Amino acid sequence: MANHYQKRIKRILFVCLGNICRSPAAEGIMRHMVMEKGLEGRIEVDSAGLGPWHVGELPDDRMRMFGKRHGYQFVSRARMVVPEDFDKFDLIIPMDDNNLNELKSMARSPYDIRKLVPMARYLRHHPMYNTVPDPYYGTDRDFELVINLLEDACQGLLEELI
Repeated sequence: MANHYQKRIKRILFVCLGNICRSPAAEGIMRHMVMEKGLEGRIEVDSAGLGPWHVGELPDDRMRMFGKRHGYQFVSRARMVVPEDFDKFDLIIPMDDNNLNELKSMARSPYDIRKLVPMARYLRHHPMYNTVPDPYYGTDRDFELVINLLEDACQGLLEELI
């Protein structure tokens, strides 16, 4: 039975407010790390937002630029979280406390709530951060910080998964 569980695909959903900055960056970084480790058949990633403002759009140009500087391609299209995501995903990872609280309000059961794990929980080298801050209204430095935090947290998450 343990072997069956270990071989089961893990499905992860990253969530932020509009799905154009933090969550698509987390998706792209995690996808890159999963491919580097040859785990595409074991770990699937996606991202979504809590609001409708950017549905169908590519990630923010600034986030894509900073991602490219780090060797990532952020190409997913924004979508909103739907209740069925609680059925489809094993882990739903909000970027900050507001995202977490919104997702908790959408949860249909204690089982759904157990799937919610804040992204900052996986940080290994940035103990002073308890959230991944939204860079949208910030400066280039804020976007660079978010990439660094997401690289750290995705590495921590991947270590826990394998």
